[in-house]
Amino acid sequence: MRSSNLVVMVVLSWIFFASTTHQLRSYETQILLQLRKHLENPMPLAIWENYNGDLCNLSSPPQMIIKCENSSVTELRIMGDKSVKVVSEFNGFAIPNQTLSGSFSIDSFVTTLTRLTSLRVLSLVSLGIWGRLPDKIHRLYSLEALDMSSNFIFGSIPSEISRLVKLQTLTLDGNFVNDTIPEWFDSLTNLTVLSLKNNRLKGQIPSTVSRITTLTEVVLSHNLLSGKLPDLSGLSNLQLLDLRENHLDSQLPPLPKGLTNIFVSNNSFSGSIPEQLVELNELQYLDLSNNHLIGILPPQLFSLPNISYLNLSSNVLSGSLPQHLKCGDALSLVDLSDNRLIGALPACLDINSDKRVVKIRGNCFSFDTRNQHPESYCKDTEKDKGLSSGKKIAIFASVIGGIVIVVVLLLVVGLLIFCKRHHAERTVIQHVTPKIVQDDPPLGISAELLANARIISQAAKLGTQNGPAYKVFSMEELVEATGNFDQLAFLGESSIGKVYKGMLENGTYVAVRSLALCRKYSIQNLKLRLDLLSKLRHPHLVGLLGHCIDGGRQDDSIINRLFLVYEFVPSGNFRAHLSDTSPEKALKWSDRLGVLIGVAKAVHFLHTGVIPPCYSNRLKTNNILLDEHRIAKLSDYGMSIIRDETEKAEAKGDGSKSWYSTKSEDDVYNFGFILLESLVGPIVTGKGEAFLLNEMTSFGSQDGMRKIVDPIVLTTSSQESLSTVISLTNKCILPESSSRPSFEDVLWNLQYAAQVQATADSDQKSDTTSQSELQLR
Repeated sequence: MRSSNLVVMVVLSWIFFASTTHQLRSYETQILLQLRKHLENPMPLAIWENYNGDLCNLSSPPQMIIKCENSSVTELRIMGDKSVKVVSEFNGFAIPNQTLSGSFSIDSFVTTLTRLTSLRVLSLVSLGIWGRLPDKIHRLYSLEALDMSSNFIFGSIPSEISRLVKLQTLTLDGNFVNDTIPEWFDSLTNLTVLSLKNNRLKGQIPSTVSRITTLTEVVLSHNLLSGKLPDLSGLSNLQLLDLRENHLDSQLPPLPKGLTNIFVSNNSFSGSIPEQLVELNELQYLDLSNNHLIGILPPQLFSLPNISYLNLSSNVLSGSLPQHLKCGDALSLVDLSDNRLIGALPACLDINSDKRVVKIRGNCFSFDTRNQHPESYCKDTEKDKGLSSGKKIAIFASVIGGIVIVVVLLLVVGLLIFCKRHHAERTVIQHVTPKIVQDDPPLGISAELLANARIISQAAKLGTQNGPAYKVFSMEELVEATGNFDQLAFLGESSIGKVYKGMLENGTYVAVRSLALCRKYSIQNLKLRLDLLSKLRHPHLVGLLGHCIDGGRQDDSIINRLFLVYEFVPSGNFRAHLSDTSPEKALKWSDRLGVLIGVAKAVHFLHTGVIPPCYSNRLKTNNILLDEHRIAKLSDYGMSIIRDETEKAEAKGDGSKSWYSTKSEDDVYNFGFILLESLVGPIVTGKGEAFLLNEMTSFGSQDGMRKIVDPIVLTTSSQESLSTVISLTNKCILPESSSRPSFEDVLWNLQYAAQVQATADSDQKSDTTSQSELQLR
């Protein structure tokens, strides 16, 4: 009897354990579905609609990521499309088509969210979430990273967040938080990234921030912060300090020696530039522009070993620069505009040099006099400044005495009290010193990248990725590799030159492109451009292995021919894998989507991951190559750096910004025709763009679509996936460039189309398997 009872108890215990394990997965699935309902079914979660499997195993687009461990959700990332940028003010109530609806409750949403107790990473971006962040968010006690950027969160940062002791990253960028920065941040002893930019934060930066020794990034730009910046020199791990667009004043305090990026422009910092800055040997970017800094420039700033960007414009810096001034090899941009500098320019700051961009307008230099003030202007300013400093105490005492007299008079004449106060307030407002605002971003750095300093710090690492080291080849090596450019090695020719296949001494196959330059370049000028081109490394870009300059000596001589040596990509171009050209090689729809996604990733990198960004990348199906695994690699990218755009702009005397001044919409437009060829097949020779635009009208009906779309695409695609790409194609080739999508949007739509197609293919395979099993039975 006892043994039978024991067996029953064991069985019951096993059943209970099994059922609770199943309920745990089902329980968290229900929580996720509730969160979807709270968020009013955003597009990234549309894939959940008819999905009955385990959400932890769902292959999803990058806008929605779920990761699980031990049947629990540990990471949840959702990115929507509700932009905060178009809303300048938020009064705490729902905004139609911008926020979630008026029935949304952030309290209920967070209550549901906190049931995912194993969450370590939570990212909810651009979802239209609005309201005050509830204290109960501290119940996510395992949280290591919290990102709720680009929403409509207002009020203060809840103090209960201080209980999230495992938190390493806190990002609330682009909200409407309008209180002060909390004093309790030092309770977060593991915090490495604190990013609160683009809010309405006010008051001082608390001194407790200087006690968070784990910090690597502090980003508080575009707020209303004021007062003195605390001493941050003890933050030995800090690499990025971004305090742009605030009202911070007083002198700059000592800063950590490990900093690589300092952005404090558009504040009211005064005093001289601290000598301590010349000890920051890791510094790459320094922007002190649009402040009230005075005194002499520390010359050592220009020769810091890693400095590449130095912006000191729109201050009151004075004196002359030493003629023996040395500039670091990495220094590519110096902006000294709108100061009070005099004398001659040192040789390393030659504004006509190809080596770096130098901006000096609005000073009193003896060079470039058309854009300079007379020297008396700068000297008079110095004199006035000195007199003002010497009389500061006397003037202050006089002002105080005047105020006392006025107050006594106001006490006697009751009616004038209010009027005088009102007049005094108006006077103070009228005499606030206006800020000088730069009309354009500094040359060499895109406005988009400056808006996100973390992208800059990542982009600075370009060229360090794994891959063959860049090499300068000799002409003899290339002659030997290509059999003296034998006709048998000839691969093809385009408007920018011939391409030959070659084999290096170590057995590596390469593609050698010969460029006939249409104008004369100096070697120094060309090497600057090649250096930039060599840093463009990405898995979906054909790797540039090196170059050879022919026709000039290794000095500043004039050259005529340039050879670029690329990795050899063996499986031909994308066009050759579209039906009309080679039916036996034609790719099915899912494979075409894979190629398109690879190219979109590469172009997105060229637009947003490079300083300066690289546009006009000659996008066409012939320039998309496939390797032996059918991985897409874009060729002919960045040619505007070397040729067309460069030549046109230098003819106008504006070569410093030529290769990135062209709008990115040109690439989007050209990519639209790649999409179109992917749908209908290659362009028939001689018909070109006009033919394709005319063909687009056929997409308006099912019959028309069946007539024009490649039969292989029709038979291997799902309706939703195909419709998504057709809609994207229409948007990419819109006549108005401002109406076209960004490459980020292009990439998202393609990944969504691929995911939908993968789901359809999986369902079809499952149905086929089921039918086969039934037939066997």
